[in-house]
Amino acid sequence: MSSLSRLFRRTFATSLPNPNPNYVRSLSDDLYKEHNLKRLVEKFKKSSEVDRFRTKTGIYESTVRRLASAKRFRWIEEILEDQKKYANMSKEGFNVRLISLYGKSGMFDHASKVFDEMPDYKCDRTVLSFNALLGACVNAKKFNMVDGYFRTLPEKLAVKPDVVSYNIVVKALCEMGSLDSAVSTVDEMEKTGLEPDLITFNTLLDAFYGNDRFGDGEKIWAKMEEKNVVPDIRSYNARLAGLACEKKMSEAVDLVGDLGSKGLKADVFSYNALVSGYCKNGNLVEVKRWYGELTKSNCVPNRATFGTIVPFVCEKGDLNWAFELCKDIFDKRCLVDEAVLQLAVDGLVEGSKIGEAKKVVELGTSNSYYRFKLKLPSEKME
Repeated sequence: MSSLSRLFRRTFATSLPNPNPNYVRSLSDDLYKEHNLKRLVEKFKKSSEVDRFRTKTGIYESTVRRLASAKRFRWIEEILEDQKKYANMSKEGFNVRLISLYGKSGMFDHASKVFDEMPDYKCDRTVLSFNALLGACVNAKKFNMVDGYFRTLPEKLAVKPDVVSYNIVVKALCEMGSLDSAVSTVDEMEKTGLEPDLITFNTLLDAFYGNDRFGDGEKIWAKMEEKNVVPDIRSYNARLAGLACEKKMSEAVDLVGDLGSKGLKADVFSYNALVSGYCKNGNLVEVKRWYGELTKSNCVPNRATFGTIVPFVCEKGDLNWAFELCKDIFDKRCLVDEAVLQLAVDGLVEGSKIGEAKKVVELGTSNSYYRFKLKLPSEKME
């Protein structure tokens, strides 16, 4: 589309004045409640005619996320391209929103197109939109494209990369498994006069501890302390995961015990690390203990919790607890992988707990919140 055509669309686009805030809230509430995705798209486009509605980032995020989950990418394109007829396109923040939403939907070509078109809407591209483009690369899993943009665009746009820019590059390199290059990028950042922040270190800690490079993870931790960057719960969870992988469970338990003195509270990821470690150690007693501590702490077990514990418990033959865990999954409305529940069903049948197996199948197939197609072993043979 030519620049003249875009100008024509923007000039003559219908845009309604700001109504009462309660009216805008009712528009958003209606969209949240709409289950028919086609109607959701039409309502969203109509609501976008209201100036104040277009300032509501949350409803944009929610709507696009719902469409992406349903793989309705054509409809994502429909609602986001429709935004280009509004005067908001002259504002960098609005373009950044579209770039980010396309990136999170895995539609990088569309994100890149929004970025390239910004000058057509007389919208300056600063480090803010530059970072949005890099972020879209990462969210769309185009990790190998990040370095190219990072090396070429700053000079072209006359922008200077900031800490956020470098953090995105570090994230991309870690996702690609290029951990040493990620560390080199941090060194390069420091040479420009920028200091790594908590996000930088957490990204590196997650990568090194999570890839069985515990010793290197400890070096990153030491550097973080040297830089006087205060670890948060995510930092400690990364270290806990590293300790669990190394089967250093006594140290992991001590670390959780020390969190209170740091002004921090263990979360579900902290407990998951301990549970995972004890599963690797084959220690059913400690797995039960820490699952109990998790639930007593008012943390809610998540997909990873059950995905780790249920197979382990079935392997250990504690079928009574396996059944209780399955009921917990349904009670807490946790969307685990179907294979986890099927494994439990198979184990219950094998252990002659047919009634319990049938109950899990019933719970998995009768609740509209789930779409599990669980089967008893005899049914799978038919």
